[in-house]
Amino acid sequence: MDFKFEQHVKVKVTNDLSKTILDILNLKKYKKPFIVVEKFLLDMPVVKEFFNTLRENSIEFITYDEVLPNPTVRMVDEGVTKFKENHCDSVIAIGGGSIIDTARGINVVRTLGGSSIKEYVNERELSKPCEGLISVPSTSGTGSELSNTFVITDEDKKEKLAVISDNAVSEFAVLYPKLTLTVPTQSTIATGLDAFTHALEGYTSTLSSPITDAICEKIMYLIVKYLPKVVKNGNDIEARERMMVAAAMGGWTMNSAGTHIGHSQAHILGAKYNITHGAACAYAAPGTIQYTANVEPKKIKEVGYILGAEFPEDVTDFEIGSIVSEKFRNFRDETLGLKPFSSYGISREEILSNIEEVKKEQFAINAPIKLDTKTMNDILEVFG
Repeated sequence: MDFKFEQHVKVKVTNDLSKTILDILNLKKYKKPFIVVEKFLLDMPVVKEFFNTLRENSIEFITYDEVLPNPTVRMVDEGVTKFKENHCDSVIAIGGGSIIDTARGINVVRTLGGSSIKEYVNERELSKPCEGLISVPSTSGTGSELSNTFVITDEDKKEKLAVISDNAVSEFAVLYPKLTLTVPTQSTIATGLDAFTHALEGYTSTLSSPITDAICEKIMYLIVKYLPKVVKNGNDIEARERMMVAAAMGGWTMNSAGTHIGHSQAHILGAKYNITHGAACAYAAPGTIQYTANVEPKKIKEVGYILGAEFPEDVTDFEIGSIVSEKFRNFRDETLGLKPFSSYGISREEILSNIEEVKKEQFAINAPIKLDTKTMNDILEVFG
């Protein structure tokens, strides 16, 4: 039976990172964690304090800080090798979506065996839960800490590979808003818009349900309310916490409602042209909104209300799409100030050359619209 309200990850919002993780390690009797961490975070006082807490409690640990944005199969597989060589018994991920996705890949292979994470791509049901992963996000966007999907780049083929399974989730997610205080403005914007598009696409996906709809509406509301506050004042800890919660909930809704054509564009174009994932999702959103309105006008209109749009009484479905698409652009470009797509220097002809690849991307099947060549052309015409 396909239930629509499940959540397998134990979540803690905390103001004391060291104590919270130490309590989890003691609870589960983990003795030697493998810590996947962003290199720049190693200099943060709170991370240094956490490492000192582990040492003071005689907990040996290994760090792995070789992960880059858009993590590759090689990074995951090298992490598995290092995990095994050091006889670790658990994984702690401290960082953004790339770090958590890499840690999840490491945890899958070290639990289930095999020589590479590539062996688990497209395997929808892993044989058993992959326990032992504590995820500590340092950004508010991907929701990977609660999501059952993670994405790894095949650097040889320049394509993104997804592993999707409820058994591939974190065992624990620790939300510590102070970790996000130093995130650069453009990264804050891009990751926040990534979370918004998780909710937007989950809300309009063919997999959506009344209960996921309610959660998606709340996520979008939180992001519209609090993301501008974070952009204006990066030290607003309340706004940072609200964004972290919204992002985690966005990861959760993907488990049941999924994403669709917006993320298909982001996966194909982001991997090919080295566009950060959140930014690529944000560039894809206007076309996704415009053409989804043809089949889901009521939902797109609700998105518009969340964004502050107004509609004439006799508005058509296409006009709803246009109004909400423009309202999103205004939120993205004027209110927040995302880096403009034009700065990448990618021609429209080049973007349109990816129609067939985007149509075949695995999440496109969840789109509520028929993705024929003309519709896909129209959507990619407004990418950016």
